[in-house]
Amino acid sequence: MENNKISNISKLQILLVLALAVLLTLGFMMTKGTSIILHLDESVEEIETSARTVEEFLEEQKLVLDKKGYINVSLDRALNDNLHIILKQPKTYTISLADAEWEVRSIYSTVESILTDSGVNFTAKDYSSPDFKTQISDGEKITLSRVHEERKVVEEKIPFEKIVKKNPKLEIGNSNTVQEGVEGVKQIESIDRYVNGEFVKNEIVEERIISKPVSQIVEKGTRDRIRTSRGDTNYRKSMVMNATAYDLSFASCGKRPGDRGYGITASGTQARPGAVAVDPKVIPLGTKLYIESLDDTPDYGFATAEDTGGAIKGKKIDLFFHSGTDVKNFGRRNVKVYILK
Repeated sequence: MENNKISNISKLQILLVLALAVLLTLGFMMTKGTSIILHLDESVEEIETSARTVEEFLEEQKLVLDKKGYINVSLDRALNDNLHIILKQPKTYTISLADAEWEVRSIYSTVESILTDSGVNFTAKDYSSPDFKTQISDGEKITLSRVHEERKVVEEKIPFEKIVKKNPKLEIGNSNTVQEGVEGVKQIESIDRYVNGEFVKNEIVEERIISKPVSQIVEKGTRDRIRTSRGDTNYRKSMVMNATAYDLSFASCGKRPGDRGYGITASGTQARPGAVAVDPKVIPLGTKLYIESLDDTPDYGFATAEDTGGAIKGKKIDLFFHSGTDVKNFGRRNVKVYILK
């Protein structure tokens, strides 16, 4: 009987110890907080909390979520161990564009993301400083440059080449155009580039030939000899001149025998066949000449520029003859005048 009493006491003691252990365990469990992993901007920290929701946890940690901020979970979510709460608070940046400058707030750190988050539109041609892919820190400035391009097409003329060929059959000083030159046309496509509304440069994209130029071909005379009664004679150049004739009559020279200077040329020589009147600005006095007929009449022949006349201006020449009949028969005609070497 006594042994039974001892046995019952032992059982009671065991039950009391177990009950106490259960109470202690429950008490420990009730006092133990929830373990939260907080990601705040660039830092990561494990925090034990007694809060029941995310919103209570933020209040407990005295964290105010900015309206431009970011959190990865809803505020009314119940907490559980090892819950990761990611909280990003916005930073302040300055954006500069042309003549305008303003502050923005964003949770992002790369230039491209900050601009997009701030509602600033840009194209692939625009550029920024720092570059779009650069990560920047709180308080830094972004300078955005807007690029505008205008494509245009214009046409330009291509000068033609002038080709000169020597022709020994053509008299020296004379030329003959064998082929007329024609300018070509090329089309130039280019881009005018503007940065923030100001012209920067013109860049040529492509040049296209619409029509090629046609060369001008000119023959230049190299023949410097003429055949005369004295044989071949060298000359420097030739020209076609309008010729008249004169003699010693009053009708021709305005003087009579006995008048001062009658029969004397401007060079002081005696007027005679072969002494011709010229414009000294065209042919200097004293120049040796050969005068060739351009019709079926005989050449006037060798002559010397010795006289002048009031009506002899420019490419005109007055030829002396002995008789009025010869003067009348000659009349007015074109002749070729060779200036001899």
